[in-house]
Amino acid sequence: MDAVKKVLDRVLTVVCVVLFSALVLTVAWQVFARQVLDSPSGWSEELAKYLFIWLGLLGAALVFGERGHIAVDVGVRRLPAGAQRVLAAVVQLAILTFAATALVWGGYRVVVLAWDQNLTGLPVNVGSLYLALPLCGVLVAFYALHHLLATATGAERATVLETDRDAV
Repeated sequence: MDAVKKVLDRVLTVVCVVLFSALVLTVAWQVFARQVLDSPSGWSEELAKYLFIWLGLLGAALVFGERGHIAVDVGVRRLPAGAQRVLAAVVQLAILTFAATALVWGGYRVVVLAWDQNLTGLPVNVGSLYLALPLCGVLVAFYALHHLLATATGAERATVLETDRDAV
């Protein structure tokens, strides 16, 4: 599972860099077309919006996989190691439940509802752009399972100290 996580981390990093680069180029074109050419581009605003959504969701999944999100664990650190592992498991199970219900199932329902809707500025349908939700949910669920198993086996600490973040 660690090998799959490492490959997934690398792929997500590359995808996020590509999405960010495309977002920067799209917004730069939008500003150039509006300010210099005095001819606003209709497609660039829609593309930038959806690039930002995909980048935000995939970037959030990547950061979650690296355990880089903000965590208020002052109270948890005062607990014994066994209680920390139990609480970490409860948290990962809650995250897994949210990812499965809200992102995967809810995202799938949104994709199905919007699949036949067309965008005016882009030659794609809205449903395909909403695929970011269930995809993000699957990624977060995978990372939650990875953290759950790693914490349960002792391969990963229940809490990540500031000095440990570079090692994770």
